[in-house]
Amino acid sequence: MMGAIGSRSGSLNHTAIKAFALALVLVGIALGILSTSRAQSEIGTVYVVEIQGEIDLGLVPYLGRVLADAREDDARAVILEINTPGGRLDAALQMRDAILGSPTRTIAFVNREAFSAGALIAISAQDVYMAPGAVMGAATPVEGSGETASEKVVSAVRTTFKSTAETRKRDPAIAEAMVDPSVEIEGLVDKDRLLTLTSNEAQKRGYADGVVSSREALLEAAGLEATQVISTRPGMAENLVRFLTNPVVASLLVSLGLLLLIADALTEGFGAVGAVGLGLLATFFWGHYLAGLAGWEGVALVVLGLGLIGLEVFVIPGFGFAGILGTVALAVGLFISLISGSVVTNEDLTRAGYTVGSTFLFLIVGAGLLLRYLPSVGRFQGLVLQSQVGGPDRAPERSTRRWRRSGGEGPRSTRALSRPASAEPASLVGATGLALSDLRPGGFAQIGRERVDVVTKGDYIRAGESVEVIADEG
Repeated sequence: MMGAIGSRSGSLNHTAIKAFALALVLVGIALGILSTSRAQSEIGTVYVVEIQGEIDLGLVPYLGRVLADAREDDARAVILEINTPGGRLDAALQMRDAILGSPTRTIAFVNREAFSAGALIAISAQDVYMAPGAVMGAATPVEGSGETASEKVVSAVRTTFKSTAETRKRDPAIAEAMVDPSVEIEGLVDKDRLLTLTSNEAQKRGYADGVVSSREALLEAAGLEATQVISTRPGMAENLVRFLTNPVVASLLVSLGLLLLIADALTEGFGAVGAVGLGLLATFFWGHYLAGLAGWEGVALVVLGLGLIGLEVFVIPGFGFAGILGTVALAVGLFISLISGSVVTNEDLTRAGYTVGSTFLFLIVGAGLLLRYLPSVGRFQGLVLQSQVGGPDRAPERSTRRWRRSGGEGPRSTRALSRPASAEPASLVGATGLALSDLRPGGFAQIGRERVDVVTKGDYIRAGESVEVIADEG
């Protein structure tokens, strides 16, 4: 009995030892995880944004996204690795504002050049490092033709550079000299020469905190060698913004969207085709909104313009004040959705004007194709003249029928381009009937048993009203 008890007691002690050992292992793992997390937290992270090639509107949401991620991650710094000949001023201004407004430390690494818009982005950062042989400056704004922008634009950009330099505690005169060749700095740049700083000149003048040969050397010089580096690239949405803001693509999106809406409204009412049209318009505004261009004002004007044009087409006969006002609202809404920023250059205006002009050109061509290929579909029957072929071996006969509303209200005339084929159709002059559709001026009328295509001289006659033929000319 004693032996059995002793055996059981030994078994219990062995189980307790195993449980205690397992608990120690679990505690060790937990402490290891906490230690690793604490170490990673102490190390911190550094995000890298690559600004390569021409600066365009696709870089705006990309930079904004990375700065937001860095802020949420409590990153130690964001490195802007710059190698660009310049690019769009409106994009650079938005990027400059995002950098100045970021609570995260920003470091510009000029590797190898930061000209024009790239120089503004570089001096917006808190710290600037340059690779050996790197250059920065030459920021006079130019038009698409290569000529210097207007004095007003140059003055605005010069002031922007000056303000940015003052914010970052750098010599504002050097920033101004990058933009305006009339600024002279003794020992650095003569009058009538545009300033471009080498890496050594930038370091001597306080525009570079150091000259480093690589990203690793930059991290060490900036005191960030023990950090986790997160390299970033523009995402699919940001690359899509670059594509959607191309003037040709923007014109096609708007014009095709409007044409699909018109075609759908004039055929079987709003359906899948109209939904695709709305989708194209939404894509246009989405891309330009992400690029910092389109706002609610542009969208509101476009919607107002479409509403007024629709009112003119479907409610008010003819094309008058509402149609003209709607066209103007549509054009202005598109135009202001293509420009932004406190500084608008002639190039920006030209680009926006080109896009709007191309849009209306595509609309005119597209409308002509609609009138050519959709003349007998749905509501188009009440808007355009029709023709019918009177048999397999017979060319279409054309006749003219002029109408007036019966009932003593004076002549209301219409004209039709075709009638059912016959040997010698009798004239319908003096015959009366009913308008089967609104005549705007074209449409349908019922004369006896015959359904005919008609058009007035221009008067508007509602469906169901009595009409009288006043002319029938072959």
